[in-house]
Amino acid sequence: MAGKFEIYLDSAGEFRFRLKAANGQKILGSEGYASKAGCINGIDSVKKNAEIDSRYNRKQTQSGKYIFNLLATNNQVIGTSESYDSTTSRENGIESVRRNAPDAAIADITDK
Repeated sequence: MAGKFEIYLDSAGEFRFRLKAANGQKILGSEGYASKAGCINGIDSVKKNAEIDSRYNRKQTQSGKYIFNLLATNNQVIGTSESYDSTTSRENGIESVRRNAPDAAIADITDK
């Protein structure tokens, strides 16, 4: 089973996507979009940029956890990872996005 993108509505009524690995674990989440079309454009951008290492902005949070953002060509954040306890785990998360995003199917779990 390959990874998949899920499109869903958040509590504010905005469209968001999450990329899940083949094991069902969430590995990347998006900002909110006003339209489903905007959300799908965000997914397309993730697919295009996922394999480019320079698009990953690696960070450490104030609480000492490790995260990454995936950036579009215009340096806008298109996806944010979960928090990781180590840099090794964060790198594994990036590798999972690289492997799963380009060919991931899209599942729309909204009713709109």
